[in-house]
Amino acid sequence: MGRRIIFTVTNDLAFDQRMQRICGSLAAAGYAVTLVGRLKKDSRTLKTEPYQQIRLKRLLFTKGKLFYLEFNLRLLWYLLFAPTDAICSIDLDTTMPGILVAKLRRKHHIFDAHELFTHVPEVARRKRVQAVWTWVQRFTFQHTDSAYTVGPAIAAYFQEHYHRPVGVVRNMPKSTNAMPQGDASGSPGDASASPGDASANPQSPSNPFAWLSDKRFMLYQGALNEGRGLEPLIAAMKDIPCDLVLAGEGDLSASLRALVAQANLSHKIHFLGMIAPQQLPLLTPLAYLGYNVSENVGLSYYLSLNNKFFDYTQARLPSLVNPYPEYTKLLAEFQVGLPTEPTTASIVANANQVLGDVSLHARMKAACEAAAAHWQWEVEQQQLLLIYQNLFDKKLDRQPINTNP
Repeated sequence: MGRRIIFTVTNDLAFDQRMQRICGSLAAAGYAVTLVGRLKKDSRTLKTEPYQQIRLKRLLFTKGKLFYLEFNLRLLWYLLFAPTDAICSIDLDTTMPGILVAKLRRKHHIFDAHELFTHVPEVARRKRVQAVWTWVQRFTFQHTDSAYTVGPAIAAYFQEHYHRPVGVVRNMPKSTNAMPQGDASGSPGDASASPGDASANPQSPSNPFAWLSDKRFMLYQGALNEGRGLEPLIAAMKDIPCDLVLAGEGDLSASLRALVAQANLSHKIHFLGMIAPQQLPLLTPLAYLGYNVSENVGLSYYLSLNNKFFDYTQARLPSLVNPYPEYTKLLAEFQVGLPTEPTTASIVANANQVLGDVSLHARMKAACEAAAAHWQWEVEQQQLLLIYQNLFDKKLDRQPINTNP
């Protein structure tokens, strides 16, 4: 058996594509991997993976401070006794038990930051909450043995503030040339039916999204959360001659549905709900245009590098793209989309430009084809494997925990 690594997250394991790729790659490289998350009331049965999946059950709280306290105490107890050689904490909300147990048991600790959590809108606007998470972030970088994140800009931020090397493992999808086309016969609810009478839009047994195959539509896939540019997008759809499909759920699920109804746009804006990761390759290529235009509501979004940008590219789907530093660099390499401001006017203008210019769409689609060979997990995973090889090659240097960094 190879080196043992435990990864810890607070979310539902069924939809975390990044962790599925990371754990799968390390398992294929010979590591014994365990991914620990939580069980929700609506959690779906997990797909069999080449690594162990553990869900902490019977949690009394599902959100807020009490949830984080309970989850971290349960996680601490699990980590104290689980066989492992290293603990990788995903984001700040699991680093405290991970670091404490790693110190006590003289194991390696790794920090994987999926975002700049201290600057997401929900945290940044609450200064006391931000101060607490900033302390946790400083503590984490003082006591972790290795760290990596999803993009160069966030890595540079961490390095500037904490004077530690930070690796980059971008959140890229597997190549469509090597990826199975999903389990189209997935469990009920893996893909919601079109709004309205189901008989008017029957789902194919081989593809639950077949009802979309004769529509020209724009696709947004991801969380329906604050700052994702979804309100201006919905407003823009009044003046864009195609449908809009939203694949995901989030904090704004109810309010966005109400907004669509108020705008009398239910006939052309469709909510699919949560889509199983293995089914996304069936959905994404059906779209004509992708949407990835976040609002500049904080440093986390400004420095972000979303996985949907690479998902669209791998599906050969041109997209409207954030006009922020990481995307500007990538678009200079391959023009797979149009930089778009998160305003209704900019969304309308750029979407209609792509919809009305067949040659432009064809050029961007060709750029996606070229970029897909480079922006794929089969290439990016080499950075991940190198990080863990280097981690286990170095000796542990355990210093006492300083709680006043």
